[in-house]
Amino acid sequence: MERRTVDLDAFVAEHGGEWRRLRMLVARPSLDADEADELVMLYQRTTTHLSIVRSRIPDSTILIELSNLVIATRAKLVRGPRFGWRPLARYFTHTLPAELYRARRWWVITALASVAITVAMAWYLTAHPLAVLDSVEAQSVADHEFVDYYSQYHASHFGLQVWTNNAVVTAKCLAAGVLILPVFYILFQNMFNLALVGAVMAGEGRTGTLLTYLTPHGLLELTCVFIGAGVGLRIGWAWIAPGLSRTRVQAMVDEGRAGVRIAVGLACTLAVAGILESYVTPSSLPPLLRVGIGALVWLLFLAYAVGRGRVVSAVRQPEDAEPAAYLVPTA
Repeated sequence: MERRTVDLDAFVAEHGGEWRRLRMLVARPSLDADEADELVMLYQRTTTHLSIVRSRIPDSTILIELSNLVIATRAKLVRGPRFGWRPLARYFTHTLPAELYRARRWWVITALASVAITVAMAWYLTAHPLAVLDSVEAQSVADHEFVDYYSQYHASHFGLQVWTNNAVVTAKCLAAGVLILPVFYILFQNMFNLALVGAVMAGEGRTGTLLTYLTPHGLLELTCVFIGAGVGLRIGWAWIAPGLSRTRVQAMVDEGRAGVRIAVGLACTLAVAGILESYVTPSSLPPLLRVGIGALVWLLFLAYAVGRGRVVSAVRQPEDAEPAAYLVPTA
């Protein structure tokens, strides 16, 4: 059966205006609702025109032109939103501090309980110095191993190593929160190691050295770990007590999304802690200055999480994180 041919000039004259209009819409960075509807309509028509050209008009120029137009239109229809700096800036100025503030009870309670337990363990280990390490090992740690740890590698490599390790610990706390008990195990491991080092240094009369090498990065680093643990526990508690307005699944989804938003911010904050640990902690700066730098960065972070978080939570916008019933277990 012989295919019917179509007059090329007449076909172009009839539909060329639609193609030009479609090119204009494709070239625009954004469209309103009416223009978007028009784009879809013209796209459908142009695909029909392309089919006609392929079957009835033996003209390669028009075929290539329409094929490129259809491809460009399809790409505009299916692509996601373009990257922009404004949403990223809004995440750090609004979303992250708001989430940190809403979760404050969880990570503040986690931090206070962890510090209290660490102090108790350190006190016990100081009173019983041979419970874990013998005197020779303790002397070695106090004399050089503790200080040497911070300068045994190149600063950039060491910073990347500690950032990765701390990010993994924090991520484990967040991920394990749904089961609750693993969070306590992870916290205990880290707090025991800290208590052990503190007890050894205090027992050997090196408390000043301990504070000089631990405070510059430790305040921010441990706060991030406590936040990760607290938010992880909040995710697990959402399964136990979802509230009256949410199902258990909805509660888990809400808290999980909030946890992801916080996790991204903690990864950035831990990078700052890694820079402090690799460049400030082992530096030749006066001890008081090193401690002051670490304390200042830590206070700025707390002001950001609590002060800024409280402000943006009070004037919450629709594009900010969705609300959730953050319940804290009470006796």
